[in-house]
Amino acid sequence: MAFGRRRQAEEPEKDPELTEEPADAVDEAGEEEAAKADSGEGGPWDSEDSFPELQRLDFGSLQVPVAPGLGFQVNFEATQVDEDGNPLDGRPVAVLVQYEESAMQLQVFAAPKRSGIWEDVRRETAKDIQEEANGQTQEGEGPFGPELLAMVPAPLTEEVLAEMPQEVREQIPAEFVEQGWAPQIIRFLGVDGPRWFLQAVVQGAAIEDEEQWQVLEDVLRGVVVVRGDAPMPPRDLLELQIPKEFSEGGDDEGEEGAEQTFDPFERGPEITEVR
Repeated sequence: MAFGRRRQAEEPEKDPELTEEPADAVDEAGEEEAAKADSGEGGPWDSEDSFPELQRLDFGSLQVPVAPGLGFQVNFEATQVDEDGNPLDGRPVAVLVQYEESAMQLQVFAAPKRSGIWEDVRRETAKDIQEEANGQTQEGEGPFGPELLAMVPAPLTEEVLAEMPQEVREQIPAEFVEQGWAPQIIRFLGVDGPRWFLQAVVQGAAIEDEEQWQVLEDVLRGVVVVRGDAPMPPRDLLELQIPKEFSEGGDDEGEEGAEQTFDPFERGPEITEVR
């Protein structure tokens, strides 16, 4: 995969008593930020930013753009279970954006005011993948800065194969079926914002298919994070909510151009989470 480089999402704060910019420099900076907002580039955005107006679904702490062909799912974590271990209640922990054969999981966390956590999270994620999942990792530079590519062995049991569409199953090399597993590539991206950290985890065709990745990248660039003023320990998940457009089993009158699904405890793609 080819890696590019973009400006860091958050620059270190400067002491206003030691750094003073000329008025024309401030004006130019303001014009530059306005131009970025008009062009739709420069995100993800903080809710206090001047960000471009787009059609978005409101997930509480995350406002996610909608576009033709996109599907959305909210992943839940069970908070109560019955005697058999079946979930009775839970809380939303991630938004899953689906496009064709690709998926991108979005999670947003509290972070310190003056320092980001993506460097530490990236290192810990790589360690967990190598030690617990028997996988391999590689760091690189992407459109949002440093990112992590991981290869993990994905099981190919009879149950897993039976759930796959026939056209997908037929494309799996015979040697993978015989050995009972196949290499799976996962792409981890992170953005440090003001008092928040946004993680995007990509799986599927978008790992290699530039067209599908571009759709997901545009979604990520258009995300708005609503941090709120409440103090929170670093790495605590910011609260998510179910958009009003969602309903059990889907809503035919939802946002135009977006396919919305809502099954709270449906198991989504296996994606490593921030600890």
